[in-house]
Amino acid sequence: MSVAVSDLFFRVRESKPLVHQITNFVTVNDCANATLAIGGSPVMTSSPREVEDMVKLADALVLNFGTIDDKALEAMEIAGKMANSLNTPVILDPVGVGATSYRTEQVAELLKKVTFQIIRGNASEIHRLMGGDIVTRGVDSGELAISNAELAARAANKLNSVVVVSGAKDAVSDGKNTSIIDNGNPLLTSVTGTGCMATALIGTFSGVTDNFYAAAVAGISTMSISGELAAAKLQKDEGTGTFRVRLIDAISRIDKEIWINEVKLYEEVSN
Repeated sequence: MSVAVSDLFFRVRESKPLVHQITNFVTVNDCANATLAIGGSPVMTSSPREVEDMVKLADALVLNFGTIDDKALEAMEIAGKMANSLNTPVILDPVGVGATSYRTEQVAELLKKVTFQIIRGNASEIHRLMGGDIVTRGVDSGELAISNAELAARAANKLNSVVVVSGAKDAVSDGKNTSIIDNGNPLLTSVTGTGCMATALIGTFSGVTDNFYAAAVAGISTMSISGELAAAKLQKDEGTGTFRVRLIDAISRIDKEIWINEVKLYEEVSN
């Protein structure tokens, strides 16, 4: 797994995959910058009138529910169906699912219409996608009795997708194999959009491989490692604003060698 993941850094910077993102207006700039920083090329168009044509040019499609509305949903369905027809990977970030009935019902409908290769969310969002009844507090995760690793494995089997559960320890599973990433820094939870940026990174890596499990591990671990590196650079009089800038810096610098040296990756095999 480590070899499969580490090789993706060069492939992204060599091929500069075009990542079409229909994302939320709170974090759109950071998602675009994260994509650029790792070596991809972002396009953030969301008009239902042009997403179909844009997807035809893209290497990956990211759909983010952060500020969902009827127009965005229309665009997501059109883009998602086109991506499926072209075998272009589609990545879902179900931001805030479980907070309101509208977004919970709409993501369930979208899951019926679009096939997702990768789904990334926090524990309560993923649990709710599986039909659980935990209430999400806005974009924050509620408490669950099972580990992120167990949740990711169950969700991958139920949703027929590679699933990433982000948290203090991130977990990635395809239902048979599960990886735990024990990197990160608490400051990642103090800056809005780091989860969305992680999904953008996952989308970027998925644009250069058909090993979506490796792409998911690469994306989520890149964010967690970059959080550690950015926090380590902070001076005593610097806070979350500087951390946000240093986070982008860290993403732009990470490569195969840095990843291998910094990642804390543990793999499990499900029975």
